[in-house]
Order: sequence, then C-alpha cells, then structure tokens
Amino acid sequence: MANRSWLLLVGVGVVSAVAAAAAVALATNIFERKQEAKNPFFRVVELTDDTVDPAIWGKNFPLQYDMYLRTVDQVRTKYGGSEAVPHTPTQVDPRSVVAQSRLEEDPRLKRMWAGYAFSKDFREERGHAYMLSDQTFTERQQVTHQPGACIHCHASSYTLYKKLGNGDLFKGFDAVNHLGYFEARKMVDHPVSCIDCHDSQTMQLRVTKPAFMLGMKRMKAAQGVQDYDVNRDATRQEMRSYVCGQCHVEYYFKGPEKTLTFPWDKGLKIENILAYYDENPHKDWVHAETGAPVLKAQHPEFEMWNQGIHASSGVACADCHMPYTRVGAQKISDHHVRSPLLNINHACQTCHHFSEAELRSRAEALQERTFRLRNQAMDALMGLLDDVKKAKAAGKTDAELAGVFALQRRGQFMLDFIEAENSMGFHAPEEAARILAQSTNILRQAQVLVRDPTFKPEIPDQLPAAEGDAHPGPGVQGKTVGAPSGSGEPTGDGGAPVH
Repeated sequence: MANRSWLLLVGVGVVSAVAAAAAVALATNIFERKQEAKNPFFRVVELTDDTVDPAIWGKNFPLQYDMYLRTVDQVRTKYGGSEAVPHTPTQVDPRSVVAQSRLEEDPRLKRMWAGYAFSKDFREERGHAYMLSDQTFTERQQVTHQPGACIHCHASSYTLYKKLGNGDLFKGFDAVNHLGYFEARKMVDHPVSCIDCHDSQTMQLRVTKPAFMLGMKRMKAAQGVQDYDVNRDATRQEMRSYVCGQCHVEYYFKGPEKTLTFPWDKGLKIENILAYYDENPHKDWVHAETGAPVLKAQHPEFEMWNQGIHASSGVACADCHMPYTRVGAQKISDHHVRSPLLNINHACQTCHHFSEAELRSRAEALQERTFRLRNQAMDALMGLLDDVKKAKAAGKTDAELAGVFALQRRGQFMLDFIEAENSMGFHAPEEAARILAQSTNILRQAQVLVRDPTFKPEIPDQLPAAEGDAHPGPGVQGKTVGAPSGSGEPTGDGGAPVH
C-alpha cells in the first residue's frame, strides 16, 4: 500500500509539472505572438506612402519580393500564358524577347479588328513584370496615339496621381487622362508595385486606382447604396479580388477628355455593359471592312469571374492566383502571380481533393469547349464581313445596312468579350458558353438581314438602355435595378441603336 501511495504521489507530481510547463509554454507562445502582431515584419527600412520601388519594400518583405520577381517567367498553358519568342531589337522596340503573336495564331483576328490598332499587334499576355514595357513598345503605339489613361493599369500610378493632384488622387487621375501616352510614360518607372495594393504602414490591402473606385461607387449607387467607398466598406475577402479588379476589367475612354471609365453603372454582366454603351453613345472605331461603328472589349476577367461558381462560393482572385504557401515557418500569399494550372497543388487542391491530372483535365475540358464555341462565333463573324462587303460592292448604302451594323456591333463585342478575357472561359464556363452562343446567333441573323431587309432579328436577353441589373454578380447581395428581359424588343431594324 505504501508503494502504491508513493507511486501515486510521484505520478501526480509529474503530471502537475508537465501541466505547469505546458502552461508556461503556452503563455510564452501567446506573449511572443502578441509581440509579433505588434510588429509583424522586421523593419530594415522605413516605408512611406511615396515609396514606389518594390525593391525597397523587398528589404522588409524579402520572401514576397523574391516571388514577385518570378513574374518574369514565361510558361504557356494549353489555352493561355506566353512563351519566349526571340525578337531582334530595334530603335523603336529594344526588346530581345516577346510573347507569341495571337494574330499569327489566328489571322481571323486581323479581320475582326480591321481598322483598329489591335489588328497590327496583339500578343499573348505575359507576367506583371512586363506590363509596362509591353505597353510601351507594342506596335500599336506606332499606328495610333494612345492616351495617358493607359498608365492607370500598366504602371504604378498611385504616387503620380498624388503628385499631379497636389495630394488629391482624383485630380491627379484627371490630369493624366488629358495627357498623351508617352508624356505620361515619362512620369512613371515601375509596373505594378507593392504600394498599388498595400498600405505602407499597416500592409492592409487597399484600392489605389480611381477608375475602380468611381466605377464601384456608381454601381453601388444604382443598387441603392449611396456614397460607397471601396476602401472603407469592402470586406477583407472582397479586397482580395478588388485589388485585382482595379485593372483586369472592361473599360473605355470616355469623351474628348479620354477619361478612363468602367461601364458598370448598370451591372457587370455583358448585357448590362451593352445597355450602358447604348445609353452612353460610344464607338471605339469604325470597322474598315464594313463601316460599322463597333466596340473593342478589353480584359474583363473581373466581370466574368463575378458570374462564375468561384465568386458565388466566396473564392477570391488571390485564393487561386496568389494562394497561401509556407516558406519555413511563415505562411504568406504567393506573389508569383500566375495561372492556377501552373500551381495546382496550392491553388486548387486546397479545396478540390482530386489528383493534379484530374483537375488539369477538367479545367482544360472546359476551356476546350469554350474554344470551340469561340471558333464558331469567329466563323460567323467572318461570314458576315464577307456578306457585307459583297452587299456594299453591289450598291447597298450604310443607311440600308444600319440594322446589320447594329447586329455586328453587338455580336462582335460579345465574341471579343470572351476573346479578350484571359481564362478561355474558365472563370465562368456557363456564362462564356451563353455569350458565345448568343454571339453566333446574332451574327448569323445579321447575315440573313443582309440578304433580306424584311427579316426581323430577335436579340436574346437584350436590356433596354434605360434599364439594367446593377447586381454585381452571384453571391453578392444588392438591390436589383430593372430586370433582365428575355423578350426585349429590338430597336430599329433589329438591333441596338447605331452610334
């Protein structure tokens, strides 16, 4: 009995000692974490709201900076990404490597954009490291005078706006819009930098691009949310997409001032955007083969993502393109921004518990279907261009072809919306298929109208210009303005008004 009592006493003592040690370790760990929270990174240099050079930020954040530098990689996926194509430097273009030409891969694009600068040079997208130099040296600069507004997305423009606006971001933004491209280009030195997405003191995400702030404010106002401030009112998870949506969007240069504008007043769906353009007359150029006043879609990744399953599930752009990764004991966002298909383990398998081969196969299958529908719509556009050229050669006037021009404008923009969007439909496969099917339908109806002026086209899902659905997309609550109509009456000879 004595031995048992002694053993019990020893056991209690050991357990108490272990518990005490654990408590001390826990308390120490909590204290250390609190200290880390006070200063979450080692400050080698002091950063200010005017520190643009990412290399300086990199002294405090070497891991993120090393990843950022890797955006020079050129790796092609099946339906996107770039490969390094040798280029002989010239006085006009000193680059020794460029991305592959999309115009050479599909010459039909030259006809789609006939008369516009994109018919001269359109290349596969490259990493963020190239966003400023590729804009500076594109052959498009040699055939048109691009506005300074391009700097908004192709450079780190935050400090420039502050400087030109004497501290007022929006006045500086307005000043740059009035400049020519090369005049504005002299004032910037870096592509996207840390300061464009992060507060220099707190490292919190923030939006610094005025066009996005204004676009979101107008759209929210249409929903009934007045005085929306994206930096004040957005959640952190929303900000992990909004900082990307500052640039990966559809836009146009409004009015003679060339004000960079996001056409979101009625919402983010393509019918909302087309209704906006109908109400705010705009054309990007007059098509060289037909004479139709047409629109050029840009890179509407943000708009398309908003219509997809990932957005409705609360998945942000950064979750897939900048997934969390561990470097030693640290967990950080991967600043090597790239296609998730090049980083499936971290970008996809966190949520989808299938093999890399299975996930890649699924993604490429969706892209393959989109690509085939894109080709059908492209063939329909080529057929329409041929028919209009024949009709004009036979004596038909622009006035007689006004309804055809309206259909070309709408159908071609819908095709271009998917062509210019850099996921080949993956961001919203069902929406991409719907848009391309409607594009083909509209363009084929335009061909019938060329032959038969009495034909009455039907435009599916067309919104009257005065209406719109300002709901930003699936999974986001908001007041609906107007209602998408499945039986909107076509205007005039069967299309949107011609501008």
